[in-house]
Amino acid sequence: MANARALDKRRKSIRNIRKITRTMELIATARFRKAMDRAAAATDYTERITQIVASLAAAGLEVQHPLLEARPDPRAASCLVLTSNRGLCGGYNSSIFRRALPRIEELRKSMDHLNIDVSGKRGIGAFKFRGIKTNDTYQQFDDQPKFAEVEQIANKYLAAYAAGEIDRLDVVYTKFHSVAKQEAVIETLLPLGAIDLDEEEATGLSADYEFLPSAESILEEVVPTSFKIRLFKCFLDAAVSEQVARMVAMKSATENAGEIIKQLSMTYNRARQSQITGEIMEIIGGVEALAN
Repeated sequence: MANARALDKRRKSIRNIRKITRTMELIATARFRKAMDRAAAATDYTERITQIVASLAAAGLEVQHPLLEARPDPRAASCLVLTSNRGLCGGYNSSIFRRALPRIEELRKSMDHLNIDVSGKRGIGAFKFRGIKTNDTYQQFDDQPKFAEVEQIANKYLAAYAAGEIDRLDVVYTKFHSVAKQEAVIETLLPLGAIDLDEEEATGLSADYEFLPSAESILEEVVPTSFKIRLFKCFLDAAVSEQVARMVAMKSATENAGEIIKQLSMTYNRARQSQITGEIMEIIGGVEALAN
């Protein structure tokens, strides 16, 4: 009976775990929909302003902006890695580290100075475990990052780039393409002229611009805004991808728990049947002994 009781106890505990994973799956689904709506609302604006800045960088204007010009001999760089604050999201964080660590090694070899900034408790803990020193860390971002908070980080990078403290900024994050596809990528956001565009984003770059009242005043507004929006879009994509990864992981855990419960039920039934058969045989043996 002890074996059957142990199996039944284990089956009950897995049922409780399945309830938890199912609840977490529903929560992740609700958060994913909200995060995806915010990311979708910012996508068109981000793509259009990026097109404009890329077109300005390639137009050969007499008036230039420091954020559009690549440094001839870059010596200092910053790398911002966007991870999650919570776990239970499958291989979301590990895929980011597989992209980030080789780039960090590459920048260390090619640059005299490298700053590593990390967003998310999981990333902070992973870099600390590997003995990699980080500069600035952020733990305030969740499934709905606020533009005001991202803008503060963007202003810090803009000031450092303008002062010559950094010559390049790389951002490692998970880009959201669709529910079925999320990809860990590295984007170079500074200088802005180094931004790589997709085929759709690259259409219509050959345009002539007429500036009113002046090119200097317009570029002074458009170029920094483009960088802030681009960085904010990275945080939005990371938030959406995290919820998708957690939703898929919890769904898989729920299905696996169901399979384990089914197997335990079969094992429990066989053990219980064997026990009942043994008890019946003992009763029959006792009756025969009394009859004799």
